[in-house]
Order: sequence, then C-alpha cells, then structure tokens
Amino acid sequence: MAAFRELQEQGYLVSTPGEGSRVAASPPSRARGAPPPAMGFDLGTPARPEDPPAPGHLLRVGSGLPDPRLLPGAALARAYRRALTVNKQSALTMEDAQGHPRLREALAAMLAATRGIAAAAERILVTRGSQMAYFLTAHALFAPGDAVAVEALGHRNAWEAFARAGARCLPVPVDRDGLDVEALEALLRREPVRAVLVSPQRHYPTLVALTEERRAHLLELASRHRLAVLETDQDSEFQFEGRPPAPLAAADAAGVVVHIGTLSKIFTPGLRLGLVHGPVPLIARMKELRLVFDRQGDLVLERAMAELMEDGELTRHLNKMQQAYRRRRDVLVAALRRELGDAIRVEPPSGGLALWVEVTEGTDVDRLAARALELGVAVQPGRQFAFDARPVAGLRVGFSNYPEPELEEVARRLGAALRSMSGS
Repeated sequence: MAAFRELQEQGYLVSTPGEGSRVAASPPSRARGAPPPAMGFDLGTPARPEDPPAPGHLLRVGSGLPDPRLLPGAALARAYRRALTVNKQSALTMEDAQGHPRLREALAAMLAATRGIAAAAERILVTRGSQMAYFLTAHALFAPGDAVAVEALGHRNAWEAFARAGARCLPVPVDRDGLDVEALEALLRREPVRAVLVSPQRHYPTLVALTEERRAHLLELASRHRLAVLETDQDSEFQFEGRPPAPLAAADAAGVVVHIGTLSKIFTPGLRLGLVHGPVPLIARMKELRLVFDRQGDLVLERAMAELMEDGELTRHLNKMQQAYRRRRDVLVAALRRELGDAIRVEPPSGGLALWVEVTEGTDVDRLAARALELGVAVQPGRQFAFDARPVAGLRVGFSNYPEPELEEVARRLGAALRSMSGS
C-alpha cells in the first residue's frame, strides 16, 4: 500500500473514487532534454589561474586539515535527525541570517570557557566557514581604497577577500616573535590604516606566537588609532603541550578586536561553519550584507552542532583528537628528520594541525615542492604565503589528515625528492 500511494503521489497512477485506479495517460516526464549549448558570452580575464592537474594517489599534506575518517558521524547524525524532526515546522521555516540562536549561545559559552573572551550571543555571527567571515568583514569595514595591514607571510585567501572589497593590502614583516608591531606603527605614521589582520596565537604559516609585549603594544596602537584588529584563530582547540596563548579578544578593553574562528577544523571542512565575534554594530552590518547573497546558513546543521556542544560531544571528540593528532605530529617530525636529515630544521609545534619545516641554505624550496608533487606529495612552499611571492626557506606540511603509515610515506617521498635533486 505504501508503494501504491507513492505511485499515486508521483503521478504514475490516477485513482477515482468508485471507479478504481489506472495508469496515468500522461506519466511524469523523464525527458533528458537536448545537450546544453556552448557558452555564448565572454568571461574576461580569469580571477586566478587554474591549478595544474594533480597526479593520482596524491598525499595532500599542504595544509593542516582534520581527518574526516575520525568524524563522530553517529553522534552528528543523531543530533541532525533530532534537529530536523523535533519541532519540524520551526526547524524548516526559521530564518536568522546571524545564525541559530542556540549555536550562538553555545559558541559564546565556548569562547568564554576556552578563550577567556567576554563573549555574548548577540556579538556572534555564524558563517559558512572562515572564508565567508573574511568576505563579510571586509565588505562591512572597508571602502574602496582603504588600507589594511596584513602579515607579509599569511592568509592569501583573506587578502583576496579584502581586495574584492576594494581594500589595499599593505604587508608588515613577521619574525620569530610574530607580527613586527614596530613596523606597523611606522606604517601608521605614514598613512591611515583601517585594520590589521593578524594570527597571534599561532602565526599562519610559521606557527610562532605573538609575544606578550607585542600584544600589548598592538592593542594600545589599535585603541589610539581606532584600528580594527582582525584576529584569526584557526586551530587553537588543538593544544598538545601547555596552554595556548589567550586571544587578543580576551584582553580587548577598547572594543577594537574582531575575532574570526572556525568549527570546520574541529570536524571536517565539509561542515562549513565559522564565526565572527565583534562589536554589535559590526555584526549587525555583516548580517545585513549576508542577506544580499546568502540569506542564512544551514540552521538545521547549526542547531545540531549546538546540541553536540551542549551535551559535551564536542569536548569528547576534541579530547580524542588531541591524542590522535599528537601521535601523528610526533611520527611525521621523526620521519622527516630521518629522511631529510640536515637539509631541514623542524620542531614539534605545541599545537595545531601542521608543521613549519625550515629548509637549510642551499636547498631550492620551490624545486623540492615541485619534485615532491611529481612523486605524489603536495606540500606548500613558503612562497605561497609570501605577499611579494618571493621564495621563502620553509614548507608547510600538515600531519592531521592521514594516519601514521601514510605520514611515513610522505616523509619517504620528500626524502626521495630531495635526493633526486642532488643527483640531477
């Protein structure tokens, strides 16, 4: 009977009371249609060059990504099912471009408990990942021609989002103590700057932390110049030794810090969830901008994620991942030291999902990365993070998205790439 009713609802059967049921004279159309025509207009200059095709069996370790095989799928499925079925009408008709209220409350509690931020739900906007956060922040803050200071080694995708809003990105040097705040101050004396983008907890990509002295100096500069501090916090949930440095937002007494984070690094990039925590007027403007092109996020997923956070599932998952990713970090560090020897310097980071591998003088980093790609390993040479695209004597190598045997293979292939260079 269920199958019969399904055929009726789809239009394959027609039923008439007192006369019975018969096959519809005109069944639902399943025509495939004609092939689509070729594009009849020009796209103009491509926004960015296409990446070359990757070889088969490629081990992608260029960035630290969570391992989707470790996703707590059963717990997430249960939470999603409850979010979809409990009070179904509300779940499917609710609208909120700022993000589901329950998730914003849960995120505020998490930021307060783990980051020391005086967070509040009304100061949070939930986004589809951190890239949307950069895009909305840029369009909310910048007018065409505005200057924004960025780390000279840093987030190229963020720079592109800022440029699409019409901003001019101005690079500021980074050293072993993080962003050179003295250089930023000199820049502020030369011209007005609207904002500064910084990764103080764990610099991207070199992993150095901004020193306490520079943190205090940066916040003082921002307060004095009314400078927005755009603080990125990508993977501070993963801390293997000691305690992570507190974010700038935790010490923000002047209301200058905009804290940008993500949940995608905890579970999987496929779950597009990020967040912005900032002053209420900024969040309100970003919400208005989002209504133009996205309306809102996946509120069912957001409610499910809030439930995982409320019942402690997120904390339990993080505790498990801490152990797994620490082991993977140690295996990859040991394997790289063994396979590449004196050609590199690498230290186990105190947290995060990737390594910064310094390459000693005399080794062509870009050639090493290109040769490794030919052997089936994709790493990110330092040039990819450089604002001026000049060579940088370092590689970013992720350790989180493959188990130990594959990480051993990554090191072997990198070693083979290095030896092939010296022999050619």
